[in-house]
Amino acid sequence: MTRRVVFVAFAGCQVLDLTGPLEVFSMASRLAAGPTPPYRTEVLTEDGEPFRASCGMELRPDRAVSAVTGGIDTLVVIGGLGTRDALRSPALVAWIARASQRSRRVVSVCSGAYLLAAAGLLDGKRATTHWAECDRLGEAFPAVTVERDPIFVRDGNVWTSAGVTAGMDLALHLVENDLGADVARAVARELVMFVQRPGGQAQFSTQLAAQRPRTSTLQALESWIPDHLDEDLAVPTLAARCAMSPRHFARAFRSEVGVTPGTYVGSMRVEAARRLLETTGRGIGDIAHTCGFGTIETMHRCFKRTLGVTPGQYRDRFSPERRSA
Repeated sequence: MTRRVVFVAFAGCQVLDLTGPLEVFSMASRLAAGPTPPYRTEVLTEDGEPFRASCGMELRPDRAVSAVTGGIDTLVVIGGLGTRDALRSPALVAWIARASQRSRRVVSVCSGAYLLAAAGLLDGKRATTHWAECDRLGEAFPAVTVERDPIFVRDGNVWTSAGVTAGMDLALHLVENDLGADVARAVARELVMFVQRPGGQAQFSTQLAAQRPRTSTLQALESWIPDHLDEDLAVPTLAARCAMSPRHFARAFRSEVGVTPGTYVGSMRVEAARRLLETTGRGIGDIAHTCGFGTIETMHRCFKRTLGVTPGQYRDRFSPERRSA
């Protein structure tokens, strides 16, 4: 059986949102045994005309959405900078809603979740998108339960994925569901990707997405902390540096920065440790001491809680030396 996979694209899309999952399905078709390829892919736009992705690359779709008839196995709506303009097309949004009714499953990549939400396909469902868009998606579509950390989320026959390369993770998972683990592993080997990526998308978002303090005292403290991560950064110490009582400091810090002092310091320490794991060969114990964790066990717990992976797993994934080994 050949499954029809239809991609909905538009001007200003993120080209990897399209080409990444497209390559996963294409590779699966090349590697799977059998008399017929398991997937047939099509790329559609609203008007069927050539368009440019956000990177400037010109792409040629197979046809316009209006020319598509018959059943669809997997409907994939991609995202990118052009999503906002695509949302301004009632005709495109309405077509996605109608096409979903003749699709076995519906998928969004990155900010393509906005188009699914606008089509009413995420009402009452759990979903995810790029970490930087999670809050905005939830605000724009209150009927959607937005989950910030997962690489992808399934709710019924609707699948949503996080930013950019997460679309490849989801496509590989769909291949595994359709064709089995052996084919998925073969595709992963060819494309040099994880069969199952460790951790969630928190490992890719900045851990310092806190509000910028308004007062000069807290701004100065914010600049001071990264250079003193191996010191005592408990609330009484930080409060004394700002000439405040601990209670007043904790309240003011949370009001201006949006998180507690302890959460902020912990994020700074994780961020610093991430950089050292990515760029140096220093031992994990040395990094734990340098970044103020004190012990490897404490650093391990903080990484698991914040990123969903251990320091060793993070280094295996992101260290250039390990990747090129």
